[in-house]
Amino acid sequence: MLEPAVRIPPHDDTVIAFDRVSVIRSGNFLVRGLSWQVELDERWVILGPNGAGKTTLLNLASARLHPSRGTAYVLGERLGRTDVNELRTRIGLSTGQFGERVPPTERVLDVVVTAAWSVVGRWREEYDPMDLVRGRQLLEQLGMGALVEREFGTLSEGERKRTLIARALMTDPELMLLDEPSAGLDLGGREDLIGRLTELALDPDSPAMVLVTHHVEEIPPGFTHGMLLREGTIVAAGPLGEVMTADNLTKTFGVALQVDRFGDRFTARAA
Repeated sequence: MLEPAVRIPPHDDTVIAFDRVSVIRSGNFLVRGLSWQVELDERWVILGPNGAGKTTLLNLASARLHPSRGTAYVLGERLGRTDVNELRTRIGLSTGQFGERVPPTERVLDVVVTAAWSVVGRWREEYDPMDLVRGRQLLEQLGMGALVEREFGTLSEGERKRTLIARALMTDPELMLLDEPSAGLDLGGREDLIGRLTELALDPDSPAMVLVTHHVEEIPPGFTHGMLLREGTIVAAGPLGEVMTADNLTKTFGVALQVDRFGDRFTARAA
């Protein structure tokens, strides 16, 4: 098993530092003895089969879950000893579950700017003109500039995903977490989104990023590190090229796999 060294307490450029973290529910380990460190300039992808612990790990990283054992720091704050509501304002999170909470009649621009108040659905709150400008700029950056007045419920799945990513970036987060952003997209929508995530990953001003997926084909170029999970433990973690091997992925998914790399993209199929 390859695990990066973890420094506890973390230094200023460390955004995530987990030391022997476990999450236990009803006597079962969702994550077991996991150590992981993410630096400010890194972009991580996490892969694993269903039930591997990916969502649990993302809930820890987003300060929505505390470890049962071990020590977990996020953005320099130790979980269990900090105000998680304040911490969460520093983290951008995009999940499919959140998209289900957005009112279908909500204007696309409002879906994004309401992140400034951490609310879903615009009501009577007032927004600074600069918030509206930033919301429009983010939507433009993600190819949604022409749809800012559309209702969220009328968007395609790919357009919804891009809107939610813009919302996650609205508060200028220090850490960006993406939970299966390509899920449910057709080939064209997937490739369009991967291209936009590549632009974010290559931008030195972007926050540290962690992306969860099931498929190596969905890893955007520009991502630097990878982690493979199986049954709540790390199979391999480290620089992307060293982790995404046929041997590691075979151990992770429990089926013999062949992995090919074309430039900065990966593919996998049964050996």
